[in-house]
Amino acid sequence: MANSNGGIIGVDNPVQIQAEQVTTFNSSGTLATQPLTTSIEYLVVAGGGGGGSRFGGGGGAGGLLTSTTPVLGNTPYSVAVGAGGAGGAATGGPFTGGANNGTNGSNSSFAPGGGIEKTATGGGGGGAGDGQNGLVGGSGGGGAGRFATSGGAASPPGQGNAGGGGTGVAVLPGGDSFRGAGGGGAGAAGSNSTNTDNPANGAGGVGLESSITGSPVFYAGGGGGAAGGTQNSQTNAAAGGAGGGGTGDGAPGASGTAGTANTGGGGGGGSFAGSNVAGLAGGSGIVIIKEPALANASGVWDMNALYDNVKAGTWTNA
Repeated sequence: MANSNGGIIGVDNPVQIQAEQVTTFNSSGTLATQPLTTSIEYLVVAGGGGGGSRFGGGGGAGGLLTSTTPVLGNTPYSVAVGAGGAGGAATGGPFTGGANNGTNGSNSSFAPGGGIEKTATGGGGGGAGDGQNGLVGGSGGGGAGRFATSGGAASPPGQGNAGGGGTGVAVLPGGDSFRGAGGGGAGAAGSNSTNTDNPANGAGGVGLESSITGSPVFYAGGGGGAAGGTQNSQTNAAAGGAGGGGTGDGAPGASGTAGTANTGGGGGGGSFAGSNVAGLAGGSGIVIIKEPALANASGVWDMNALYDNVKAGTWTNA
């Protein structure tokens, strides 16, 4: 009688071994689970919101979901990866009417439409013009900076944080020089605008760190608000949140930046420098699935199966 059971008493039945497998989706596709897989760990991040134009608030990060869920082996599951939202356009001249809010990012999903669907909501766009509020999203967009504004709420709960609000207070030393608020991140709310000229003023909220791939990586950081004004003397751009959040526009010698692709980071806000400047786009989302390493061999049989296999010489007592 062969002994290939690895010490398990029972019918001769080689152990099935399945290696850990991590599958990253930077665009939409299909996951085909391995034969022994019964549960997965997942990270689902939606597209980040775009920054608003003209004293614009930063875009909110895409919603982030991470946990485990049961699945079936040898089964295809659809995966949708959301695009980042467009930055707010700067149209129609140098006035408030020519400014536009950033666009919300698109949702990302694992198994959309199925009983185990996991959908992260796109980040909220940043507020634009002199007084537009940030938009609601997975994390909310930051409010525009020239007048008092509110950040967008994070909705649904549990995927991110609210955007910061604009205070409408001029940045020191004063005059027509303002800062938009930061978009929310998965790990913290966006920063309100203040009267100080530093990278923390209107900064995007920090994202969350995940080690699902085996290495620690931040995802879903909020975008920074824009600096601007006809008397703008600010030298420090608002920082984007760790996790791909874009930098706010308006500091001398440095343009704002878009959210980083496949992080769900929010885009930086667009400034005002005698004319309106467009906001920056949010970063696209990502879906990562980890199937655990498994070994499978049965060691339990009923008495009829035991008798039949002993007679056949296929039973092992090792």
